[in-house]
Amino acid sequence: MMKRIGFLMVVFLVASCKPKQLLVSTEASNEISAQKIISNHYNNNFDFSTLYIKASAKYQDDKQSQGVTAEIKIKKNEKILVSIRFLGITMAKALITPESVQYYEKMNGSYFEGDYAALSKWLGTDLDYNKVQNMLLGKAIDDLTQSKYKATITDKLYKLEDTESKNTHKEFFFEAEQFLVKKQEVSQQQLARKFQIVYPEYQKQNDLFLPLLLNIEANQDDKKTTIDIDYKSISVNEEFSFPYSVPEGYERIFIK
Repeated sequence: MMKRIGFLMVVFLVASCKPKQLLVSTEASNEISAQKIISNHYNNNFDFSTLYIKASAKYQDDKQSQGVTAEIKIKKNEKILVSIRFLGITMAKALITPESVQYYEKMNGSYFEGDYAALSKWLGTDLDYNKVQNMLLGKAIDDLTQSKYKATITDKLYKLEDTESKNTHKEFFFEAEQFLVKKQEVSQQQLARKFQIVYPEYQKQNDLFLPLLLNIEANQDDKKTTIDIDYKSISVNEEFSFPYSVPEGYERIFIK
């Protein structure tokens, strides 16, 4: 149970909401440069101060399947608070900042405090605060201006393939209207690791294009884990608190 809740915390790391305006993706047909794809992607509005997301999620691995609900609070570039509930009971909380990752889970009475190094090794892909935040926003997890990419059209999507990384292979796929991310993959073939995020649909709210659904798949050796996240409602630029404290008596764990 601890590993299941812990993985969910990392991934989330995976007034009422207005009606959702769904984006219908446009198919890519004309070849354009990698620079143009990157420019068009960053032309989208990613400006906000806070987001409050209510979501449901389904976790599945080779041993178990579990459905939960979650509240995700984001203060842009500063902190992310995730509360995971099962049958209305808070089972776990995580506080993510640029400097640290903290979470506790009720089932085993345990908590974790540390940096991103151990969690990156555990998940099989490098993580930092920006990557977690970008993942939740439907934004390319990497800063695409900091590397070189080959541009092609694959499955009617624009694809950027990183040409500089030696041990890590990265691919980003975009629809052709707003150049929003439809899929992003990070793989390390020598270590038998692959991390993939698919965004089937987006919604527009307060001039922001935000995911409606996220399908996450992590493969390491012969183990496969999937998490499907459904954003039920999103509030933008509201004021709220970020309460987090580990209950007394919980045991600290260390991820090797």
